[in-house]
Amino acid sequence: MPKIITLQLSPKQAADEKFYLARAAERMGIRQSDIALARVVKRSIDARQRMAKVNLSLEIYVDQEPQPAPLHFDYPSVENGTEVIVVGSGPAGLFTSLRLIELGFKPILLERGKSVLSRKYDIAQINRGGEINPDSNYAFGEGGAGTFSDGKLFTRSKKRGDYNKALQTLVWHGANPEILYEAHPHIGTDKLPRIISNICRTITESGGKVLFENKVSGFVLKNGRITGVRVGGNVIEGAAVVLATGHSARDIYEMLYESGIAIEAKPFAMGVRIEHPQRLIDSIQYHRAERGEWLPAASYSLVSQEAGRGVYSFCMCPGGFIVPAMTDNSQSVVNGMSPSGRNSAFANSGLVTEVRLEDFAHLREQWGELAGLRYQQMFEELARQHSGERQVAPAQRVSDFVAGRASRSLPRTSYIPGLTASRLDQWMPEVIGARLRSGIATFGKKMKGFVSDEAIVVGVESRTSTPVRIPRDPETLMHTQVAGLFPAGEGAGYAGGIVSAALDGERVADAVARFCKAHNF
Repeated sequence: MPKIITLQLSPKQAADEKFYLARAAERMGIRQSDIALARVVKRSIDARQRMAKVNLSLEIYVDQEPQPAPLHFDYPSVENGTEVIVVGSGPAGLFTSLRLIELGFKPILLERGKSVLSRKYDIAQINRGGEINPDSNYAFGEGGAGTFSDGKLFTRSKKRGDYNKALQTLVWHGANPEILYEAHPHIGTDKLPRIISNICRTITESGGKVLFENKVSGFVLKNGRITGVRVGGNVIEGAAVVLATGHSARDIYEMLYESGIAIEAKPFAMGVRIEHPQRLIDSIQYHRAERGEWLPAASYSLVSQEAGRGVYSFCMCPGGFIVPAMTDNSQSVVNGMSPSGRNSAFANSGLVTEVRLEDFAHLREQWGELAGLRYQQMFEELARQHSGERQVAPAQRVSDFVAGRASRSLPRTSYIPGLTASRLDQWMPEVIGARLRSGIATFGKKMKGFVSDEAIVVGVESRTSTPVRIPRDPETLMHTQVAGLFPAGEGAGYAGGIVSAALDGERVADAVARFCKAHNF
């Protein structure tokens, strides 16, 4: 049996394989030459003390000991399998499709946006302040919002499914194997597009279909069951339909609502992006002026209670940059991401607070279950009214935001389209702005230097999650009203990130298989 050895090392020692293997052999009482295979199974940084340490766990195999088989996935041909429609090619849709193939079903994956290569051109246009294509942007296109994201791979839930299998699937399709053992794994926005394209290739090579620029315009319902979807003037039929459309597909919610298919408003969160120089976050977290050669760009995770509601950091991107994430020219929406090397001079994070049902109760009479969606839209449009031309975003120095004063100038930023000074503290809804200001002040006490003239808040971070849930039965995972309709992932209100959406997609695929078997499809 292999043995697990855990070492506490300096960052430099942890980067030197010869050093840590010699230390592991010494701990086991064997010669280093007796080690046939050593695999890192976990790596984390402990920066609580002035001198940061790396905790490194190794799985050691000695000579003559059976070694693990290489990572391998073998997807069968489903060319003649029962067809299942999957709407949306984000993590939930992709992993639903892969799992359906494993189960012998043929996924027909419909994506409103373009392929990665075509989508890159439209995103470049957005960064240059050009027109926004509502179907091809940071939210829509091959791979969904996850394609051009940081690719953080973390979920708090251990009940969703096989977390390790999801990571192994990503490695099989081109991700760095380090994601299998890092305490806080991420892929990087520079690596994700190729991985997403590889997954789509697996789907098509196995006999499934991936159809880009196929925007669903309606649902085909017969006797309480969904039998297909409309795409323009065409009808695409399937034994079941999986809705994995992501948090920005507002037209899907409106279509469901207008069709009389149940949806429900739910609490969510909104706020800002906050950006600091990375060197400032490094100095705070590592307790030293320079982080040095061997430590990665430092991150943080912050939470507080302000006036009875949570304020917290979200999607923290060390060594990253802020990007324009709106899907319409009438909005100002931002998000954050990091390349795999996390080598930008800036660190950014979403900083958000709870939005509860009572906050948009005044919109319920007109908008019903879409009231939260409308409240979110109003927040984004309000930010646009206080920004400059095109994708220029409203911003304020953090110290000024907390103090409630105007910023006469703004520091350098990673946000390519540019910023304009704005009194976010004045125009934000009080329920959001006041709590953010109080929360940042609290965080400044936890992290000395967090409230700084060098840091900025940028408006707005509004799409942390969807304001709508598509209800489904907790056992069958099928819509509570329409047979054969399976809501999945973040857009349906059942996930909150790449891994949780992927795992939810796999669970839904299993549920689809049970449904099809029960109905002899």
